[in-house]
Amino acid sequence: MGEIKITESPHLLKAIGIGSCVAVALYDKDNRIGGLAHVMLPCFEEAHDKSNPTRFTDIAIAMMIDEMKRRGACTQSTTAKIFGGANMFPEIISSDSAMDIGKRNVVAVREELKGYSIEITASEVGGHIGRTVIFDTSDNAVTVKTANSEERTY
Repeated sequence: MGEIKITESPHLLKAIGIGSCVAVALYDKDNRIGGLAHVMLPCFEEAHDKSNPTRFTDIAIAMMIDEMKRRGACTQSTTAKIFGGANMFPEIISSDSAMDIGKRNVVAVREELKGYSIEITASEVGGHIGRTVIFDTSDNAVTVKTANSEERTY
């Protein structure tokens, strides 16, 4: 959690245990450079513990884009796929509550990507179940495995 990875094709990047967190896969199709972030919280400025800035949507996405650019990526040919943002405790937290961190994370990710004009081409967000995300930078395919053994590829 709270980690970003950048790589050139072909490599697999994996995020395990995506509950209320969001996995953000970025891919520059022209330069075949991909990145995966496992973000936990919406905003760095609102945090008490700032020891790991990549836990936060705003910092992690900015750092991922900067590193991708350093490796030759271009934001004009970069797209995103996002996964997670579940409400893991629906019996305690209603979906309209400010305590629904999953929903807040998804909103923050969408806003951050919009600020960079990066199109979201696939998403599987919300719900009440955890996910594992496997991002294949050879073809921009993302496989999502849910905690109840379902598997889908985007």
